[in-house]
Amino acid sequence: MVSPRVRKIADRIQVIVAEMLERRIKDPRLGFVTVTDVRLTGDTQQATIFYTVLAGGTGQADEQQSDEAALAATAAALESAKGLIRSEVAKQLGMRHAPSLEFVADALPESARHLDEVLARARALDEAVAAQRGTAYAGDEDPYKKPRVLEEPDEE
Repeated sequence: MVSPRVRKIADRIQVIVAEMLERRIKDPRLGFVTVTDVRLTGDTQQATIFYTVLAGGTGQADEQQSDEAALAATAAALESAKGLIRSEVAKQLGMRHAPSLEFVADALPESARHLDEVLARARALDEAVAAQRGTAYAGDEDPYKKPRVLEEPDEE
């Protein structure tokens, strides 16, 4: 269980790091980075910062290679900027001891992409099965009983 104070500090670190990456870090290796989460130890001495990198590609193999290249370049850029980011975190938090920072590429987007692929495959298989079977009803089209409507005699 994380204390509210630690969670508040972790949220603040996430905002500070995201602003630093957006405005102050001008490393050309740095891709389009999104800070997804920050986990802080209970003693606030170590912060693990999870991030994702958005990279575009055209083909499936090209996309995977460009994603890996962008991820590696961004990891190197974050590692080289770690000291500057840590000093800014310490300055803005006003803490006596600044937490040491560790940047970890978030695996969540890859897991989500894999789940999307599995769901798309299952959906396609369901559609193929539905196309193969006939759509004739076993009984009447509308199997539910309806109340009888009494016909009133015509008054003429």
